[in-house]
Amino acid sequence: MKYWKKLSNEQIKERVFFALNKNISFIEKKITGIPASTLDQQVFNINEPFLKNAPYMTAMINNPNHIGCHTLGDSEAFCNGTQEIEKEVIKIVANDILMGGDKEYDGYIASGGTEANIQAIWIYRNYFKYEKNSDQSEIAIISSVDAHYSMPKAGNLLNIDLYSVEVDENTRKISFETLDKTIKEAQSNGVKYFIIIANMGTTMFGSVDNPEVYTDYFKEKKLDYKLHIDAAFGGFIYPISNPKNILNFSNPDVSSITIDAHKMLDAPYGTGIFLARKNLMKYVMTKEAQYINGMDITLVGSRSGANAIATWMILQNYGPYGWLEEINKLLFRTDWLCEKLDEKNIEYFREDKINIVAIKSKYLSTELEEEYYLVPETHTGKNKWSKIVVMPHVTLDILEEFTLKLRKKN
Repeated sequence: MKYWKKLSNEQIKERVFFALNKNISFIEKKITGIPASTLDQQVFNINEPFLKNAPYMTAMINNPNHIGCHTLGDSEAFCNGTQEIEKEVIKIVANDILMGGDKEYDGYIASGGTEANIQAIWIYRNYFKYEKNSDQSEIAIISSVDAHYSMPKAGNLLNIDLYSVEVDENTRKISFETLDKTIKEAQSNGVKYFIIIANMGTTMFGSVDNPEVYTDYFKEKKLDYKLHIDAAFGGFIYPISNPKNILNFSNPDVSSITIDAHKMLDAPYGTGIFLARKNLMKYVMTKEAQYINGMDITLVGSRSGANAIATWMILQNYGPYGWLEEINKLLFRTDWLCEKLDEKNIEYFREDKINIVAIKSKYLSTELEEEYYLVPETHTGKNKWSKIVVMPHVTLDILEEFTLKLRKKN
């Protein structure tokens, strides 16, 4: 690993406090032009003794704003100390986890996978409009039916159509034939330019798409496309458990990637990561943001620097090998669960090297689903699947108790 190193608790604490001290202090400096401050001091005491040993909580109270994209160059100088920590997170994820090269990408800490996916689609919509002179009606999103709901949300917000490709009920894979049917439907409606979303761990099934099914088809048909990887769930597990995968920047067809830190990494909610190859962010530059140094290219604008700090602290606490051990622990538990389901002849779907198990609901009683808080595929219609996500708190004791109560229905 080039950038991802394991650090001691003391090293982590020193680095974060050093970064916070490099920021311009609302308390010590005469800052009169910014509509922000520390967290309200009548409610949050900045002099609490425990804060001397609590870098993340100190960052929360100091309230650094990481508006902008710091890999592009100029950013607001008020928080340049903690912005450096965000840039370090981007380096670790883009280079060491997602196989990017130095200076080949831009990225920032987003509010989550939904924002990051919309950011990608926003970029490519504008790319096709500016570079291909396309009409908006000629651009469409292509994804599997298992893709995250942020895809229809993006289509609605950006006023472009979404075409969903059917998957095999049991393997959750798309085929050349189903893709061909979907693309022909889009073309019949005048679509010429395609924003492809390939999944690295779908929300319900943990299924992983083969991006070459898309790219081989589009190349054969000589169609114009951009490929985005939604790794919101799988991004902090699948590249570790399956390092030879091709849903990363080593694949020249991949233009951008979403990854969530508030899922597998257990960072605070509201912590996603968006990464894109160089020279793509410019398509969403908001030139009207003249009062911001470097202007802004992000969907949400102001962002909490504390979330970037939390992500950096978690990554540096484990280091690459500690994280590998943590992932293998979860995969062992997932394998164990699947073996128990096999013994009972219970039908389920599980993507290899992913810690989600979707069980066919016909084998589950309502009482069992409610007791163990299984998540259904749908709350509004006839449900076919319910899932278990094997997270650190989902121990073998819990899984054994669940499988002992699980009885195959007649």
